[in-house]
Amino acid sequence: MSPNARRWAFLEIIIIVALALVPLFVTFPYRVNIFLSWEGAYRLSSGQVPYKDFGTPLGYGFWIIPALFFKLFGPQMVTLVKAQVFINIIAGLSFRSILRSLGVTPGIRLLSVLVFVMSYSFFNFWPWYNHTVIVYELVGISFLLRSFFSEKRVFRYVYMALAALFLFLSIFTKQDGGGMALMLCLALLVYNSLETRRWSDIAAFIGFFGLIAAVFILPLMPGFAYWFNHGQAPHNSRLAVNDFTEEIMGNSNWIKVYVLLAVFCLAAGVKQWGTWIHQRRDVLFALLTIGILGEAAIFQVTSYTPPDNNIFFHSFAFAFIASWLCQLLSIPLNTGRSVLLATALVLFWWSGTWWKYVGRYADRLFPDKEVVYAPNDTHHENVVSRRNYMIEADSSDVPVSKWIFSKLPVFHHIYMPPQTVEGIDRVLALPVVQQKKDHIKVLNMTELTPLAVAMPFKLETGPDYPLWYHLGVAMFNRQLATFTEKVQQRHYDVVLYEYAPSLNNFFPFALRDELKKHYTMVDSFLAPRRPTNAMIEVYVSEAATRSYTDTLLQKADTLK
Repeated sequence: MSPNARRWAFLEIIIIVALALVPLFVTFPYRVNIFLSWEGAYRLSSGQVPYKDFGTPLGYGFWIIPALFFKLFGPQMVTLVKAQVFINIIAGLSFRSILRSLGVTPGIRLLSVLVFVMSYSFFNFWPWYNHTVIVYELVGISFLLRSFFSEKRVFRYVYMALAALFLFLSIFTKQDGGGMALMLCLALLVYNSLETRRWSDIAAFIGFFGLIAAVFILPLMPGFAYWFNHGQAPHNSRLAVNDFTEEIMGNSNWIKVYVLLAVFCLAAGVKQWGTWIHQRRDVLFALLTIGILGEAAIFQVTSYTPPDNNIFFHSFAFAFIASWLCQLLSIPLNTGRSVLLATALVLFWWSGTWWKYVGRYADRLFPDKEVVYAPNDTHHENVVSRRNYMIEADSSDVPVSKWIFSKLPVFHHIYMPPQTVEGIDRVLALPVVQQKKDHIKVLNMTELTPLAVAMPFKLETGPDYPLWYHLGVAMFNRQLATFTEKVQQRHYDVVLYEYAPSLNNFFPFALRDELKKHYTMVDSFLAPRRPTNAMIEVYVSEAATRSYTDTLLQKADTLK
């Protein structure tokens, strides 16, 4: 590697690593749905076996890295942030490797890496399966492309085996993104084999993939066949034609603009299609870009929450279009000045990602001087501005600025609504919790899954026990019937239930009705959501209620 190439590589890696490390130096509010990341990682790190000790409609690929970090750093919530730092670094390096394999010039590659980090990695502080599935895909594509251009046969098959492994992990993280990743890679593989006449590569890749899938899946049977969602009952498919047409034709403006620009670039740049079709790197780059845009269009429908799951496409489209435009318009991006100017433009383009952090300091330097005066103030006019023209109707919401930290180690560096922190302390102070200690039986149907460590209590296991409780998604009527029977028999000492009326059976509504019949609700407090629109209800059994009442009476007697 020449000194100039080393300098470009150094800058690219610095961008990837430096921005990925930012989360290590800040604190965080409790993240909606992060409970799922924590519990899956905790169960794996505790030695539990998926589909034997718990069921999930996904594969367990998503939890592998967080579980490893739990083993290394402990099961604190903030360990998930450390795991995501590692995931973001791997994602950036994989994207860089893809561009190197495709022969993207250093200046455009540097800018593309910056776009990738700013548009997809920088704001991902917490691990989530809709992100991890794409990261595994990027790793798989990077190894597959390296196998295409490897001169040594042994290395070619090693890279191909690694590509098969990570593409399987992509499917084993999320079926939709992983399935599309596999189809995209098969298309690249077919074209490459057609050009190189190495048809054995297709057989080798499929063989590696099948062997890896068998090694992962067969030991998990028969529970895997029931839990892993491939559209079979009791699961349901998310493939609805109307959903795709409505989202793609009615929205998806960025994707459609990129497709249009990519077509224009090819139309303007390709003079002899018969010759160009044999330029492997150029054609692979075009196939990959169009494939990623198509995947993003479908992914936004099949994985619809949060709404920005599919923005991995920006960096690929930028790299492809910028490569062609710089070539067609003879724009040199090989000097420090030109790259610096282009970097400033990219940062301006993606200012929404970083300005929310810088904006906090800007608000302090330039505070809003407008004051709203009451109508009966005869000395001043009532001021209505961009910042106050709407009146917040939800008076129960607790803004993040008022959230506080818990003293519990598992929630270190994580802040929550004061009502949540105080409610957790009251739960831990319950007489039944204090008396039974490690032998307490708890059903925790809330987002506060780290209470398993804070209380502590032993998590239930079994091949029919769901990892989380979203009815129709992660558990079904069979599991609901089991929980209902246990509640009716007062199997649990304490049940924590999160009532989120705006979410469709995110925690089964029917079970709440049973709890009200057979348990006593002794407390309720805000769930750590933003906005704070859900309540955590604390139910205890009749025996625990008597103990709780006796304790209160004893305290009253002591005060007398």
